[in-house]
Amino acid sequence: MSRRTNCNHIVQIALLLLACGSTLAASPVTPMTPDNFDTYEHELPSADYVRREAMVPMRDGVKLFTVVVMKKGTLKAPMLLSRTPYNASSATGRNKSQRIVDILEIMDAAFVEDGYIRVYQDIRGMHKSEGDWVLNRPLSGPLNKTGIDESTDAFDTIDWLVKNVPEANGNVGVIGSSYLGFTALMTLIDPHPALKAVIAQSPMVDGWMGDDWFHYGAFRVNSLGFPLSQGFKKGDGGGEFPLGAGDDYTRYLEAGSVADFVNLVGASDVPGIRKFLENPAYTEFWSLQAVDQWLAARPHTVPTMLVVGQWDQEDSYGAAAVYRALEPKDTNNDKLSLVIGPWRHSGFNHYGYDLGALTFTGDTAREWRIKYAKPFFDHWLRGGPNPNTPPVLTYATGINEWQTSTHWPVGTSKPIYLAADGLATFTKPEKVGNTTYMSDPAKPVPFLPRPIDMGNPMQWKPWLVQDQRFVSGRPDVADWKTAPLDEAVHIKGAPEIELFASTSGTDSDWVVKLIDVYPNDIPEDASQGAKPSMAGYELPIGIEIFRGRYHKDFAKPSALKPGKVERYSFKLPNVDHVFRPGHRIMIQVQSTLFPLYDRNPQTFVDNIMYAKKVDYQQATQKIWFGGDQASAIVLPIAD
Repeated sequence: MSRRTNCNHIVQIALLLLACGSTLAASPVTPMTPDNFDTYEHELPSADYVRREAMVPMRDGVKLFTVVVMKKGTLKAPMLLSRTPYNASSATGRNKSQRIVDILEIMDAAFVEDGYIRVYQDIRGMHKSEGDWVLNRPLSGPLNKTGIDESTDAFDTIDWLVKNVPEANGNVGVIGSSYLGFTALMTLIDPHPALKAVIAQSPMVDGWMGDDWFHYGAFRVNSLGFPLSQGFKKGDGGGEFPLGAGDDYTRYLEAGSVADFVNLVGASDVPGIRKFLENPAYTEFWSLQAVDQWLAARPHTVPTMLVVGQWDQEDSYGAAAVYRALEPKDTNNDKLSLVIGPWRHSGFNHYGYDLGALTFTGDTAREWRIKYAKPFFDHWLRGGPNPNTPPVLTYATGINEWQTSTHWPVGTSKPIYLAADGLATFTKPEKVGNTTYMSDPAKPVPFLPRPIDMGNPMQWKPWLVQDQRFVSGRPDVADWKTAPLDEAVHIKGAPEIELFASTSGTDSDWVVKLIDVYPNDIPEDASQGAKPSMAGYELPIGIEIFRGRYHKDFAKPSALKPGKVERYSFKLPNVDHVFRPGHRIMIQVQSTLFPLYDRNPQTFVDNIMYAKKVDYQQATQKIWFGGDQASAIVLPIAD
């Protein structure tokens, strides 16, 4: 055999072994062959996407875990970035699949199918990223001397992306909801030149005034779990209160104060929880963290869309607050828009057919994504046609239709007054009077029918549209109703509360609800039996709470004087709603909304979080109406 023939023979044997794979090289399996193994590649050659992981360096040397996903063959594509505390790996690997639309969130489908590059990043200190996590890390300045914040991290991330993703066209958009809405807004502080557009959804903007942690000073008890779950082992699991099943109403009532509950579950040393306990007032600890104020102090150059659900149960405050801060800077009315849809928190990223007992005209969330969100990014990131994004886009609930406006709020202020005999009227009563009820912290008004499980998404997500008939007849809930409406009343804005009230205690909470009462003799079953009957339904249009100790100064609480009538002014969330003819408008007032909000002891103490059992006392509450003490809700009536 010649040398050449021998070489050919060797090559043929090698090719045969290669064709057989590793089967010939591996030892035969036996019944006792160990079945443990360490690797399995879920992304097969048949996958229609490319997924890359990188550790992106920040200016201080910390590296942030980043995932880049795109369809195979993508070229000269815009990048869409989300910076998250909720695990970038999970966000880009929801299902083990060979289709890109399966591994990403549903809201990503329209983008990646049309050639967008999707990027998710763990913010510093979370999951696979290096560094320390700081809850809503303050902007570099008085509260943060490090020179590092979510704005600088976003800038450095975008800079790396445009230099290291060869398939990209150099343009970056940012999108995100809730905490991701907060990180989206932070990109506007010192925007990278490649940042061309931002959509901030339900952004966390001011955690004391009306987003996650407090509402006008009243603490949201279910906030306690967030810093525990996210802070424990970088959010990788195991950070839950060891409570088991049961009624949260009973659980928190038996625990006592917020601090008593925290001690009960052994969480008094959790840094994020301590931030709540030790800072109940709107001092600089919170006020200097208000994102709308940061943005108000800077130029606005990046086209931005602000989005919120009308019944957002977590972050109803932030989007409108940022709109108020930025709108004066949008002199050409082309770089800022506000969207209010018929959704719960982050509902625009999921399915928008319904909410609780309400049914809408099709998938309103997908409609917004396809008709407005994607054309917005297409225009600014890839030079697509100008979509002429409406300055304000809202969904008019009650009549179920999208509407556009040039500004927000829309219309004329018109008070609806409280009056004697439980009547609500557009005519101001001349005679002064009051309605009295007893508020007992030992028997607080529940915010949902019991048993309550605030961790149950079926209860939590739609709670703001819960039929309020479950509190009818309670002696500690006062209500006023109009006669059946002769014509529609259309409101577009944030109803403003003007409440005149007194208490026999030295502190008090005031909960106000604006409710659409459906006719009792007209079922209005839009889904033909698929939903509970809407006959007589009491639909909340807005619910808000105000902690009385802050009636003079949010930063400096002070005791109320027993029996003295005080004026409390605050706002309900922004809405676009039509009270239809035949419906009634109801206003309810109560002093507890439990266990969502901690109980006010109704005795002034320096820090409510640490109130003692003896501090919780009954109080006689009086809601005043007529004359110079005319309690009302000022409705923004659309012209």
